[in-house]
Amino acid sequence: MPNLRSLILPLAIMAGIAGYFGYVAIPALDNTHRAVLEAVSVAQPLLIFAMLFITFCRVKLRELRPAKWHWPTLLMQVGVFVAGAAVINLCSSLNVAGAAFNDIAESFLICMICPTATAAAVVTYKLGGNTATLTAYTILINLAVSLVVPLTVPLLHTAVHIDAPAVFPSAPFLNYSLYIIIKVFPLLIGPLVLAVVARKLCPRFTSMVAAVPDLAFYLWAISLMLAIAVSVKALVHSRASLFLIVGIAVASAIACTLQFAFGRMVGRRYNDPVSAAQACGQKNTVLAIWLGYSFFSPVTAIAGGFYSIWHNVYNSWQLARRKNEDN
Repeated sequence: MPNLRSLILPLAIMAGIAGYFGYVAIPALDNTHRAVLEAVSVAQPLLIFAMLFITFCRVKLRELRPAKWHWPTLLMQVGVFVAGAAVINLCSSLNVAGAAFNDIAESFLICMICPTATAAAVVTYKLGGNTATLTAYTILINLAVSLVVPLTVPLLHTAVHIDAPAVFPSAPFLNYSLYIIIKVFPLLIGPLVLAVVARKLCPRFTSMVAAVPDLAFYLWAISLMLAIAVSVKALVHSRASLFLIVGIAVASAIACTLQFAFGRMVGRRYNDPVSAAQACGQKNTVLAIWLGYSFFSPVTAIAGGFYSIWHNVYNSWQLARRKNEDN
């Protein structure tokens, strides 16, 4: 009989889908839609912050050392994202691609730049990988995302829907960059800084947080449920065509396959294939959904939902194969 952990993914996805349709089907709750959406928009980043904080509470900085496979993996993810954004911008400027192409391409890029999942250390450990090098990469890719995304997203034409303050009246690019930095940087780097400070000032508290079994994992399940509900809302209200939905699903599957394969290939060169593959391929899809809904075309939020399915299916297969090998 499957345990609760193995059922978390399907349960969270089904709860998100059923919760959305059940909620909108109740006429008495029609007047609460805006308030609930605002509450979810606040809850999602707080949950992401909490998950990262818990992860970093379990890590001693002296144990974290850069691994050789970190750099080619990071270069690939950042390079694809920046180059892809430039291509989308050029195609839009020349009017050689439609909105569907932009949405599919942006969905692919979101899946490529999304940081490593907070639960990746658990899977890596069970697969026999090095959790220290994976956690070090988690910190590295979060730093990269907090810098690269704010500077790159404003290049895309979809950034015009961001209601950024006019700090620089004659430079909208800088307005968008500043807006996204304010949104993204504290969310990704704040947990690391807070965990380091807490370990120094409140070591008992951080030890208690780190000792709670699977706390980050179950927070992730709640986050995933909310993220799936937001993705379903984006899909329902986007009037997206079947072609677009299938295109985003395929784009996320290609991104998933590419990153697991690239990570394993690079990791083999440095005798750490499991950690490199998981760091590159297992994503914080809750953050991907939030990024898509917040800073790209809203329909791109479903890319994170699809990616969550693909990488968890692959991880389930890996864990089953590992169990069979051990037996």
